Amino acid sequence: MTGGCGNGSKDGVAGTGDAASKVYVAPGTHDEFYAFMSGGFSGQVGVYGLPSGRLLRHVPVFSQNAENGYGYSEETKNLFMTSFGFVPWDDAHHPQLSQTDGVPDGRWLFINGNNTPRVARLDLATFETAEIIELPHSGGNHASPFLTPNTEYVLAGTRFSVPIPQQDVPINTYKDNFKGTLSFIKIDSTSGAMSLAFQILVPGFNYDLSHSGKGPSHGWAFFSTYNTEQASTLLEVNASRNDKDYMAAVNWKLAERYVAEGKAKDIPASYRHNYLDDARIAQSEIVKSVKILDPRECPGMIYYIPTPKSPHGADVDPTGEYIVGGGKLATVIPVHSFSKMLKAIENKEFDGEVDGIPILKYESVLAGEVQNPGLGPLHTEFDGKGYAYTSMFISSEIVKWKLGTWEVVDRAPAYYSIGHLMIPGGDSRSPFGKYVIALNKITKDRYLPTGPELTHSAQLYDITGDKMKLLLDFPTIGEPHYAQALPASLVKDRSVKYFPIAENTHPHAIKAENEARVERDGRLVRVYMSTIRTHFAPDNIEGIRVGDSVLFHVTNLEQDWDVPHGFAVMGANNAELLVMPGETRTLAWKPQAAGVIPFYCTDFCSALHQEMQGYIRVSR
Repeated sequence: MTGGCGNGSKDGVAGTGDAASKVYVAPGTHDEFYAFMSGGFSGQVGVYGLPSGRLLRHVPVFSQNAENGYGYSEETKNLFMTSFGFVPWDDAHHPQLSQTDGVPDGRWLFINGNNTPRVARLDLATFETAEIIELPHSGGNHASPFLTPNTEYVLAGTRFSVPIPQQDVPINTYKDNFKGTLSFIKIDSTSGAMSLAFQILVPGFNYDLSHSGKGPSHGWAFFSTYNTEQASTLLEVNASRNDKDYMAAVNWKLAERYVAEGKAKDIPASYRHNYLDDARIAQSEIVKSVKILDPRECPGMIYYIPTPKSPHGADVDPTGEYIVGGGKLATVIPVHSFSKMLKAIENKEFDGEVDGIPILKYESVLAGEVQNPGLGPLHTEFDGKGYAYTSMFISSEIVKWKLGTWEVVDRAPAYYSIGHLMIPGGDSRSPFGKYVIALNKITKDRYLPTGPELTHSAQLYDITGDKMKLLLDFPTIGEPHYAQALPASLVKDRSVKYFPIAENTHPHAIKAENEARVERDGRLVRVYMSTIRTHFAPDNIEGIRVGDSVLFHVTNLEQDWDVPHGFAVMGANNAELLVMPGETRTLAWKPQAAGVIPFYCTDFCSALHQEMQGYIRVSR
């Protein structure tokens, strides 16, 4: 590892006026790109501007967010429902932008929950989580959520194999009883709505990452695997014994056909599908079965390509011909050829099979190997100019190499221990290029110390020339596990500014201040409340009794951009509400003792913000 915070300037750019001018965005002007970075263990998504690295938004996805009441308000709680009950946290890894013809289109962002297998869809018109679907028969949703070129499907593969169906079996029967699944989530092309179309049952390996084919390889998808030893203990040793693991090549078009022909079996399951309805209220539905394909009954649907060693990345170049494996313990970067793969399949150049899945011969599929790339290759993206960029975790660097000749042409240190990297559109058919971003796991001495817990970090490099040039470090929220970026022009003009109050279909919305009221039904009290600069209506509420269940339905009557109002009640056992203009949100409260309880607006909304308050009288 290269040490020292001053080393970033050794290339003569970072820390200089030249670098500063390349990332400077003048006050009042906008960045060229949106970058969406997963928050890793924070369960959220950070939205940054590039090239400035400015944090624009923190979008809550898999974790409750007290800042705006996400996961606390009655309208959003159902997004966290799973077959395990209410699960208000997850480990978000891989954001993926929706695509049209293999290019990001700015409509939606998908991201996986790794711990309790789920996939979320964010609507980029509102920058909010619109839908979360749980995946059954899965343990550890890591190879997820990767898209087909026209967003026909979101693909997801299991990191942890488990008994399918789940059952109480000895763990040392792993090889006999544990299986993995590859899930295909159908996406509605207009609304983006998700539904689990089918799953493919696969051997109990660990499925790590994926990418779909494009161009000539359209209709195929590729999943990296490790632990082909099928170890269940001390994987750092026991899952590293095989010289080669596999890349799974899946003909998903053929899988679709098998499902249409009735070859899939309906297998019992229980999983949740959660979504915002037209009234912007989260609904949660239980689904009880899923269609599963067995490769032993579906010839030609899936093949294994030997790939050294414990591969992480499964990355397809913009032409769709090359599939790059990133073997964490490999000394080379192997590049597979799609056209050679088809020829090897046609000629039956196999080297055995696993559970009915033919294993292709490594040499028959190999296009080339990048020699001496560094240590710990993980993940590769492309600049669209014939070059690939691979992150090297152990030697902590980015390596640039040329497609076709496989020669290393440049390398740049990363500070420190780079995991994924990202080029805007760098996994698409037409990369936007300009920058590569290192998503680093360790920062050590790069920033002012903040005790034992330090920020994670991204680093921005200019890739417009022959050599990479480090321009900028910037801290991130949580762990920036992976990221996607696209030109801001594809998103910003579609951004919603407020919700028209006339179109608010929330069943407890009010459209004008004179509709504000308090209604009692037994011990349930509904407060129909409005907010507008700078008062609540009603702002003096009496008749509440200890032990009542009180629902504050707060409607923001503002019809202007950037005028939310907050609502907080002293002693409430949840969070505040942050209500956007034209929106209705609900806070549940159960008063515990007699007295007079204040409430107020938490968002500084005007010069008289401090006057925006009220009282609730609670009687016995």
